This record gives sequence, C-alpha cells and structure tokens, in this order.
Amino acid sequence: MTAKITTGVPGAVAWLESMVGSLANHSDRLDAINIFPVADGDTGSNLYLTARTAHDAVSVLQTDDLGEYLATAGRAGMESARGNSGTLLAVFLLGFSEPLRGHPRLTGPLVAAGLESGRVRAWSALSDPVPGTMLSVVAAAAQAAAAAVAESTADASSRAQLREVLDAMQTATRASVVSTENQLGALANARVVDAGAVGMMLVLDALVAAVTGEAIDESRYTPLHGYGIQDPHIHADSPAEDGVEVMCTIALDALNAATLRAKLDSIGTSVVMSAVNDGAEGYRWRVHVHVPEAEDALQAIREAGNPVNVSITDLCTRDA
Repeated sequence: MTAKITTGVPGAVAWLESMVGSLANHSDRLDAINIFPVADGDTGSNLYLTARTAHDAVSVLQTDDLGEYLATAGRAGMESARGNSGTLLAVFLLGFSEPLRGHPRLTGPLVAAGLESGRVRAWSALSDPVPGTMLSVVAAAAQAAAAAVAESTADASSRAQLREVLDAMQTATRASVVSTENQLGALANARVVDAGAVGMMLVLDALVAAVTGEAIDESRYTPLHGYGIQDPHIHADSPAEDGVEVMCTIALDALNAATLRAKLDSIGTSVVMSAVNDGAEGYRWRVHVHVPEAEDALQAIREAGNPVNVSITDLCTRDA
C-alpha cells in the first residue's frame, strides 16, 4: 500500500469526481451493451448525466459530515435522474449516505452499513426487482463487505480494516458482474454482461480509487464479454421496444404513493419509486415507468398530485 488513505469528506469529493470521470470514459461501451430491460442504448449516458448532476450539487457544499455530503448529492441526482439506471444510482447514493450521517470519516463498518442501506433502498425502489442487474452487484458488494468486517482481526476504526473491506467489495463486485451474463436470458443469448451492473462496478471501483489514492485498474473491464473496444454495439441489433419512458417528481404521502405505484404497475413496466427526502416536511417521490403511451402514466400521476420535472423519452431511441 503506497498511496495515502483518505477517509473524510475529501474522500467523498474524490469519489464523486472519479465516478463522473469514469462513467464519462465508459459511457459509450455501457451504451453499446445496454439491452436490458430495454435495448435503448442509453445506460452509460444516463449514469454519467445523473452522476454529474449529483457531483455538481455539492461542488460548493462545506461540511465535515460524510452523510450530509452524500445525501445532498443523492437527492440532487434523484431530482434529475436519467432513466432506470440513473434513478437507481441516485437511490443507491442516498441509501449509502444514511448510516454515514454525523460521521466525519469512513471506516470498514460504515462502508458495509452504507452498502447494505444502499442495497435495501435500491431493491425496494423497484416494483419488480430483477437479479442479474446492478441490484445484484450492490447486493454482492454489501454481503462481501459485511463478511469482511465480521472476519477482520483489525480494529474497526483502523485503515487496515477499511482496506480489507474495500478489497473484499471489489472482488465480489467483479464476480457479480461476470455472473450477470448467465442470470438473464437476453444477456446469455447475446453473450454480454449487464450494462447497469458494469456501471455499478465502475461506481464502486471509483470509491476504492478515491479512498486509497490508487488509479482504477482498467484491465478489470476489458475481459468482460461484449465490453471490448472492438466489440459491436449489441443494442443496435436488438429488437426495438415500443412505448415511452415517463419520469417525474411528485409530492405524496406514503399511502397515496403506494396507490400510485400500484396503478403504474398495472399499466406499465420498470416501475421505480423512491422518496427523495426524509419526509420531515412531507415526501417527494421520484417516479419512473415504461408505458405504451405517455398519457397512460400521466393521467394516473396527475390524479395523484402535481408532477414536476416531467420527462418523456421514446424507448426505441438508438444511439449506435
């Protein structure tokens, strides 16, 4: 270990910076292998744009509280999240921040707690969570981190244990990404790993790089099936999906939010709903759904409340 370990807010600042840079560099390849849940070739772009929004929101924030810093970034990312993958990234960041509230520096147990909280938030945000996606990567990372904490003989507040946890997380993350190819039929048929899963691997690798001060090892990605620079844009040869993606933010109490989720589940797919704030002054929810016609979702949403930040995107858009 030759680089300096950074565990305070400067490490979180470096994480977001590294995350944005890494997703920007990899966005084209992520888009190229994006065939699940729909082959619209935008996973990389959506992850990058959401991460950049989160990063920009805390560019002038002054705080020594890790949780406050990352929660601010996560909320901003959710308010302007792009697509299914961007929404889940923002949800994960917000979840990761929760156990870190009031803490000035990162430890092994806090990484494990943050990953578990992020896992719970991300899985619960989806009406129909599917293994073999970025959700599986978060789950594998959380499990490995918790095991590393339990098995470590180093002091819980030590940098030695933090490094053990990060190493275990990285190993589990890559193994989980590789396994996505065999967990979803569409990916197995195309012989490619899941784009969102690789995106989450990039996010967690950026965390390790930020804390340890070591450069991200790009060789971790080139062997992934379909991810080589010479590989074709898989999504361009996949059947186009009819319909649109509708996203918005809406203020609702918990009961009306559950009612809206049920309505969206009955008319669409890929439903994601997660609270943007802590509910102290009422809840705001970020909503995402795929529907045949935009008005199908908009009518249900307007019956529930007054949506803002509404976006409608054709699912058949190609960016080959």
